[in-house]
Amino acid sequence: MAFKGHHPGEHDNSHKLSSHASAPKMSPPAPCQLLGAESAHATAEPFRVYVGYDSREDIAYRVCRRSLLRRSSVPLEVIPIVQQELREAGLYWRERGPTESTEFSFTRFLTPHLAGYRGWALFVDCDFLFVADVAELARMADPRYAVLCVHHDYTPKEATKMDGAVQTAYPRKNWSSMVLFNCGHPKNRAALTPEAVSTQSGAHLHRFAWLDDADVGEVPFAWNFLVGHNRVDPADVGGTAPRAIHYTSGGPWFELYKDCEFADLWIQERDAYESEEKEGEVEGTRVPSSSAVAVDA
Repeated sequence: MAFKGHHPGEHDNSHKLSSHASAPKMSPPAPCQLLGAESAHATAEPFRVYVGYDSREDIAYRVCRRSLLRRSSVPLEVIPIVQQELREAGLYWRERGPTESTEFSFTRFLTPHLAGYRGWALFVDCDFLFVADVAELARMADPRYAVLCVHHDYTPKEATKMDGAVQTAYPRKNWSSMVLFNCGHPKNRAALTPEAVSTQSGAHLHRFAWLDDADVGEVPFAWNFLVGHNRVDPADVGGTAPRAIHYTSGGPWFELYKDCEFADLWIQERDAYESEEKEGEVEGTRVPSSSAVAVDA
């Protein structure tokens, strides 16, 4: 079934967009707790979403950020994880390897540390477009688990992705592209330190090897809908239509993927973002976003 222009569960919260991300260097994030089902409307503290930032995909980050803010029914703090800032802060020092397709291939695992090992926080790659309210995902947090994610069974067909980056295949591929972290979980506190993230192997980190299988909870695949892999079931559109679209092989911001599935939705979001940016330039209302290196405590 076609999905062009449809935004399942969308709330029009464009009036909440008090900031237009003008650069990835920003002011410290505010403290936050998970917005659980019973407390989502009882706290003004924002839910923290850490987005992997890559300098080659700056526009992807900005569009992802806008899609989160516009549809959220609860306050959010959207925070870019910028590798250079982490290096300058002494939180990350590993050399980049040939299989790292993005600048956040490993820095994503610093999310619990950056969140002060407190509460819950979401990590997502920058090549996501949220078409539903992320508060729905936040309310799936379950203290029985150290992390929750989509349990993809995914083997890429391409040898390269994005702008020629090496495509790799490994167990649990794409599980770590969207992770709801129980930041204070003892195993995360012990294993996801700056030292570990800078030295442990990619297999150890991306396969959640510091956890037992029972520690890894599952959320519906609609929250990490892989373009070119996942499909909407005509018999269950409500359960299978994407709620967060992941342009995992490459999105419309790359020439090669300008006509990929769901490209129209991303382009609509980008055009809206650029229109707001122009208004912000005229009115002088740009507000910078938060910096991940200001560790929440």
